[in-house]
Amino acid sequence: MDIHEYQAKKILSSNGIKIPKGRVAYTPAEARKVAKEVSARGPWVLKAQIHSGARRLGRFIENKAGTNGGIRIIDSLKDIYSNAEEMLGSTLVTSQTSAKGKLVSRIYVEAFNKVSHTFYVGMAIDRTNSSIVLLAANTKDEDIADIVANRPDKILRIPIDLNGPTHSQTSQLTNFLKLQNKSAESFHKFIRGMFKTFVSNDALMIEINPAGVLKNNEIVALDAKIRIDNRGLSRHPELERLRDDYEIEERELKALKYGFAYSEYDGNIGCIVNGSGLALAMVDTLKQGDNAIACSLNVKGSVDRDKIAAGIKLIATNPKVEGIIIYILGGFLRCDLIADGIIDAAAEVGMNIPLVVRFEGTNRDDAENILEQAKLPLIMADNMEDAVSKIIKAVEENE
Repeated sequence: MDIHEYQAKKILSSNGIKIPKGRVAYTPAEARKVAKEVSARGPWVLKAQIHSGARRLGRFIENKAGTNGGIRIIDSLKDIYSNAEEMLGSTLVTSQTSAKGKLVSRIYVEAFNKVSHTFYVGMAIDRTNSSIVLLAANTKDEDIADIVANRPDKILRIPIDLNGPTHSQTSQLTNFLKLQNKSAESFHKFIRGMFKTFVSNDALMIEINPAGVLKNNEIVALDAKIRIDNRGLSRHPELERLRDDYEIEERELKALKYGFAYSEYDGNIGCIVNGSGLALAMVDTLKQGDNAIACSLNVKGSVDRDKIAAGIKLIATNPKVEGIIIYILGGFLRCDLIADGIIDAAAEVGMNIPLVVRFEGTNRDDAENILEQAKLPLIMADNMEDAVSKIIKAVEENE
């Protein structure tokens, strides 16, 4: 689950990380009022609150929003109202949104903080090494996405254990980022605050881009992004309340209501699995060919026949999907339950695209018998490589 910048900053601040003074506003009048409260004089920073990075370089679809991006530095209080009026109710498109963009329903008004040095710092789950990885890069005016794509050597990666980053590790970061020694202790506290936030909130990712060095050598989070593991929300009801349903795509929102995790990509194959590991393996296996994942549905958890059918319909009705793989390793989730769901979904929406199924585990034989008796136009597979090979061939033949 993604949350808004102002929400992420509030969480980081509660764990000892310095943030600029700011407040959220929903109307132009409120934005002007908030600006007076956060700083007696400018400049101020107006920030469109959508679940996306790269907002500064984004563009608004509507002409009334002007040509400036989704993050604006405003020098005069009289210009706060007009810029807020332009942004609110307009649609912002960034390099991280779809072409249709996202509607701006709120803006964050911050006091401008002058800094001497800026950089990127983040934390994420490194599934390959089963650890948390600490990431850092000097960005200046560069976009971190461009650095990741074109110059990954400019990013320092340090794996950290559950005791958190040590002084030695943060010193390594300090040297890499060319921070002055006067900022070393503040930086260590900053990174420890990030780690505390990451672990205590079941985060999957935290990005602060940029962080900056103030005149007094303190480190400040000028921006913030936090992604929370949906599976941990039952332990954090206070975080569940931060969910913004208007920011979630319709299919993902429907999947969440059924208790499933849904993700979209740029390929043409729909994938239904039970487990994050299977989903990642399927993505990697399909990347080896000319095809790729269009969307993935993880159906693990408490399910019934109706929920399974609804999940399959979500995938089958996605216009990008040219073929579907259903790959289930049955344990608590019975394979025959999936088979029943396939039949129900096929009866409602039809199966006009190729479907490859692989079952293993609880009630596998029963599930295969159910599908055989239903005489659906589907293909059974023996393993993941076989499933991928068969779906690619079937999609090509169906063109």
